[in-house]
Amino acid sequence: MTGTSLNPDDIRAAAEAHRDLGPDYQSAVVDSFIEKVTREIDARVDARLESKSQLNQPAVRQSRERGPFALAIISLVAAIPLTGIALATTHDNGSFALIVIWLGIAVINVAYALHMRNPPRG
Repeated sequence: MTGTSLNPDDIRAAAEAHRDLGPDYQSAVVDSFIEKVTREIDARVDARLESKSQLNQPAVRQSRERGPFALAIISLVAAIPLTGIALATTHDNGSFALIVIWLGIAVINVAYALHMRNPPRG
């Protein structure tokens, strides 16, 4: 699989960077981490689709049926620690960071669902 491999050290590094850099860089740290999560999700989805495309057509249909569920699980796995980081490391109640995190996750899920409904023809 091309792309990055997201692990707990990445989450810790983002939290430490946020703490070290302070509130002036809050958006940059959150945006950077969301971008990394997005690349990881894209890489995993691409790898799954590539492996399924090498199989027969029913397997691709099955992938289409399970893909949104898998993305939802990955989104929750990413969102839970990101929410904790946002709440633990912000000086206010963390509402801006939470909005950015959850809005980013929602956009990723909606874009994927729309893509699966209208796949590109090739």
